[in-house]
Parts: sequence; C-alpha cells; structure tokens
Amino acid sequence: MASRQTPSVHERRHFLLRSACGLGMIALGDLAARDGFAATPGSMLPQPHFAPRAKRVIFIFMAGGPSHLDLFDPKPALRRLHGERVPESFLQSLADPVIKAGASVMASPRTFTRYGDCGMEFSDLLPHLGTCADDLCMVRSAFTTTSNHDPGQLLLQCGTTLFGHPCMGSWVTYGLGSECDNLPGFVVMLSNSGEGVDAGSALWSNGFLPSPYRGVTLRGQGDPILHLSNPPGVSRAAQRERLDALRDLNGLRAEETGDPEIAARVNAYELAFRMQMSAPELTDLSQESSATRALYGLDQDETRWFGTNCLLARRMVERGVRFVQLYHSTWDDHHDINKKLMKNCGMTDLPAAALIKDLKQRGLLDDTLVIWGGEFGRTPMNEVRRGNTAGKEGRDHHPFGFTMLLAGGGIRGGQIVGKTDELGYHAVEDRIHVHDLQATILHCLGLDHLRLTYRHQGRDFRLTDVSGNVVKKLLA
Repeated sequence: MASRQTPSVHERRHFLLRSACGLGMIALGDLAARDGFAATPGSMLPQPHFAPRAKRVIFIFMAGGPSHLDLFDPKPALRRLHGERVPESFLQSLADPVIKAGASVMASPRTFTRYGDCGMEFSDLLPHLGTCADDLCMVRSAFTTTSNHDPGQLLLQCGTTLFGHPCMGSWVTYGLGSECDNLPGFVVMLSNSGEGVDAGSALWSNGFLPSPYRGVTLRGQGDPILHLSNPPGVSRAAQRERLDALRDLNGLRAEETGDPEIAARVNAYELAFRMQMSAPELTDLSQESSATRALYGLDQDETRWFGTNCLLARRMVERGVRFVQLYHSTWDDHHDINKKLMKNCGMTDLPAAALIKDLKQRGLLDDTLVIWGGEFGRTPMNEVRRGNTAGKEGRDHHPFGFTMLLAGGGIRGGQIVGKTDELGYHAVEDRIHVHDLQATILHCLGLDHLRLTYRHQGRDFRLTDVSGNVVKKLLA
C-alpha cells in the first residue's frame, strides 16, 4: 500500500475552513494564530518552500501606466523620426483603426542622465530615484496581454483579468502568514492624488481565499482605520468582555451552520482589538527625527501625503507586516503628458527614493523586496483622439513593452535587464511577462509559484495561472 503523504499546513487549514465547527473551529483558531490573525503570539508560521531572500514586500503601484519613454527608456530614434508616421511593421498588433490612422512618432521632451556606478539612465523628472540606481534593477522588457486599465491592473496584481481572484498580497500572506500579532499581514494605502484606482478594491481582494487574507486599507491621517477608537464611555475591559461574548455566540453559530466565515469574523474582531493599541503608535510620526521627516518630504505640501505613506510602509515592515501595497494614481496621460508627469513625479520621486535609502541604512533592504511600476506603459505615438494641440500631447496605453523597477530582497541591483526596439514599441530582448514577474517575486520570498495553490471549484488555482517562469537574471 502506498504511504499517505502528511498534509501540509495549507491543506489542514483548508480542511478546517471547510468544516469550521466543533473541534474544527477550535483547531482553526489555532492555525489562525500561527498566521498572525488570532491572539496567540510567537506561534509557528507556515514555512516557505525553500530558503527565502526576502521576508516582506513593498509594492509601489503607479496605477494608470507610467510612460517608460519619458521616464526610463530614452530613444534617440524618436527625436530623429518625430512627426513621421510609425512604420507599418510596428502597427500590426494594433486593432484600433483610429490609432493606426494617426500613428505618428512623438519624441520625448525629457532629458536623461546616467546615475551610479552602473550608469543607469533616468529622466530629469526622477532625479531622486536616479540616486538609487546601484540598488535598482531596471526591467525594460516587461510586457502584458491587455491594454485596458481594469484587466491590466487585475492581471498584474491577481494573475488574471477576471474579478474575484486573490491578489498578490493575499497569496503571499496565505503562503507565509504574518510575523506581526498586532497589525494585519497585508496592508494597503492610497495616495491623496484625487484619483481612484480603476479596478478598485478587487486589487487587494482575497478572492476565493479565506477572508483574513484580504488587504486592510489604512489611512495616513487621523484614525488609521475608521471606527478603530472606542466611543466615549467604553473602556478596554468592557470591550474585551463584549468580544468574549461575541466569540462564544459565534462559536455556537458555527456549531449550527459550519460557516467558515464565522471563524474569519472572530479573528477580525480580535485583530481589530489588538490594533487599537498598535495602530495609533504606528501612525505617530512624532517619534521620527527631523532628518527622517525631511528625507521623505513630510514638510513639503507636494510630497507630504505620499511621503507619509512611504514612511508608514517602512514602519510597518519593521513591525512584521508581510506585504504593503502603496497605490498612486493616475498616470493615465492621454493628453498633457508633460504637465501631468511633472505633477506625479513631483509627488512621488523623492518619497520613493527615501524609502529605498531608509530601508538600506536600517539594514532592512536586504530582506525587503521593493517594486515600482504600473500595469503597462505608453505608446511612442501621439494620441490623436485627444487632439494635436501643441503642448497638450499625450500617449495611449501600451502593453507591448514597458519598464518596472525592483530593489532589495534577492534582486541584483545596478543592472538593466531587457530592452525594447528603437522606438520603445516592442520588448525584444529578455522579454518578461507579468506572470514571470510574479513567479520571480514569489521565488524571492521562498515560494514556488507552481506549488502555492488553492483548490477552488474543483481545480487548483495559483497566482501565475498556467504560465510564468522565474527570471534568473533578476536575482542576486
């Protein structure tokens, strides 16, 4: 008789979530505690598949599609061919007849400077990120398979263009748990740019994974989470008694229904109770030095909000938060691209560079993976649908080649990987699909993307769907 393999932590947890009543409810609470969702500290976490280089991730998601041609990928040919029609050979992949009809080359007005010992080129709009060149890996050959915002953002964050699937942060916390007892394992913060994120909260959804793996949104000002503070007249002891009563009632309800979401609700109550003490301390930046505040631009109107989010991200990973997602939007520059890039880079360049430098000087960058990028890039052509008024030019969505930045946590800095053609149109060397990027991120965390699966509706799902390869060139 063949021996039966011992179930993994994930398999045991999955079984208990499906039968969360009686002893199952008690055991589920124990497993949740090991993942940082219940009140028992110091318990064993799920183990990675192999020795990790990174313990945590900060993903700076620039929603809308930053222009690689104006920020990271200088193309002298654009200046030489400015105003001329893009060769037909470049346009075969385009289906929109309007775009094809007006496909004329548009040069970037930006100037580029080489930074660091590696000589990596950055636009004049990103002088602060440029100073981090030797710590950064610049991927110039990223590409995706969709050119619309919602599906593009979902594909990069969730591995599929469909709503209802777990995002990257959920997969990571499902696979590794949280090192922090008093804060969520997966935290999301939005920039005060006045723009929402196209795909919305689906980008930090747990999808079909259990509810504790959903990203928790925190605010940079006031209560980090709404209604986190007790109302007047309610003491901590009184609230503890109420939660104990709710736990007992929920346990009885679980006995009757077997609903696994009841366990998730109990754990959410417990986490919120602990966060009432830890979250205010987390967001109290008065303990940071004046030099640190200046580094992140907290005393400047332009950079204060994004700088606060970046500083909070550093404070979170110091406290064991596994995955931090910072959203800034929008980079969807169909017109006025020069003006809009100046605004967005002015808000984000200094704080993003400060985060990398601060992590490095504190010894955190070696095991913290930092990612910067959006869902796609922008076209080398002027977008005629919005008019050709001089000074108002813009660029359309471009999935065939764009740039992403990575640093720390197992990534080899000071290098450029891949390249696009002379117009920056197609990735032509070391092409890296978003599924390859996801597989590489999980690899840095000690997770095999082929083995990090969850059975749902009769099949095993994973972040990388049915494709993806670890890109060894990116690794230290």
